[in-house]
Amino acid sequence: MKNSVKWIVIVLLLVGIIAGASVMYNKLSKDYNNDIISQNTTNQEQQNNTTNAAPDFTVLDINGNKVNLSDYRGKPVVLNFWATWCYYCKEEMPDFNEAYKNHPEVQFLMVNATDGVQETPEKAKNYVTEQGFVFDVFFDSNQEAVNNYNVTGLPATYFIDKNGNIVAQRTGMIDKDTLENGINMIVN
Repeated sequence: MKNSVKWIVIVLLLVGIIAGASVMYNKLSKDYNNDIISQNTTNQEQQNNTTNAAPDFTVLDINGNKVNLSDYRGKPVVLNFWATWCYYCKEEMPDFNEAYKNHPEVQFLMVNATDGVQETPEKAKNYVTEQGFVFDVFFDSNQEAVNNYNVTGLPATYFIDKNGNIVAQRTGMIDKDTLENGINMIVN
């Protein structure tokens, strides 16, 4: 009799643990949605407010020429921070390449987080060439862009409207549909 009571208690505890884990999983899953990008404000608010102004920075193009984000004022910009050592950066790059081809009205700034040690311009150039990507690559060798945007993890993507305001952003890998949604937010 004592043995059967002990087993009944153990089974009830296990059922309780499984039920609790299931409830927690469902609650936390609703809070996490992988295809969400953080939208900063509505378009009307952006037109009247400069608090979402994208911080300017200077990076180098593939030929070593200085390029500023502000050079692209008047054109929507997709700003992506990446590195060759970043698995998720490399996973999302084919989608960025396709979007680059499909959206000539958008400036893509694929900013390589070039630290000179773990990431060098040569590594980035070789990777982009090997993969056949056609988008322009820029090098943040002074970490100015990374610091101005407080990038603490890669990849990180910002959607900037033609007025130079950050409309939306995403830290972490972005899928093709979410990338298109972000582009639509700055084009329309």
